[in-house]
Amino acid sequence: MEIKGLAKTTLLDYPGHVAATLFVGNCQFKCPFCHNGSLVTKAAQLPNIPLEEIYTFLEKRRGVLDGICVTGGEPTFQPDLRELLYDIKSMGYLVKLDTNGYDPIQLDHLFNEGLVDYVAMDIKNSQEKYAKTAGLANLDLTRIKLSVDLIRDSGLDYEFRTTVVRELHSIDDMYQIARWLEGSMAYYLQSYVASEDVIMPIFSSYSKEELTAMQALMQTYIPQVFLRGID
Repeated sequence: MEIKGLAKTTLLDYPGHVAATLFVGNCQFKCPFCHNGSLVTKAAQLPNIPLEEIYTFLEKRRGVLDGICVTGGEPTFQPDLRELLYDIKSMGYLVKLDTNGYDPIQLDHLFNEGLVDYVAMDIKNSQEKYAKTAGLANLDLTRIKLSVDLIRDSGLDYEFRTTVVRELHSIDDMYQIARWLEGSMAYYLQSYVASEDVIMPIFSSYSKEELTAMQALMQTYIPQVFLRGID
């Protein structure tokens, strides 16, 4: 298991819970605006945190933390993700899984085995622009659509979310996403934030007023639309 980072306490990553966050390396996508770029493009160069160290930490934090968020990179790209989640659940923790949705088969297995309590799936863009935004020319959109349907039918708490980038997302894209995800439980518009770890540091964000206008448009189709990362 390639665990590259650990945030020991967060109130942000798992809505309504005090959690720790595990960061895994590697991803199928190469989103040019990814803010965890080193986990995607330089994962092999980053040291692994031994599982024993992770488990020792989790044992000590029982009763203090509610849950564990597993993010990346892309967790489903890890062949032994199931074993990690099983061990976390066995310690009594809730599990939040962040995913790009490109492995619906593994998601289905994890859901059926009761290894996930909350799932957050990134929606990269409208279907027409998905491949370009994900940085994967031969992207199979069917896999994304299957994961969306699987998550919505799972009975789990979930959210869909889009990091909105001025150069990649238009108001029409957000309209198309809203129609696609109509009736979903929750959707978050996340403001793009530049950082030193962005894969291509050439992008910019929309203003709060512009994102609020997108939010209002989308709420016609998804009543629970929220803004995240807005000052």
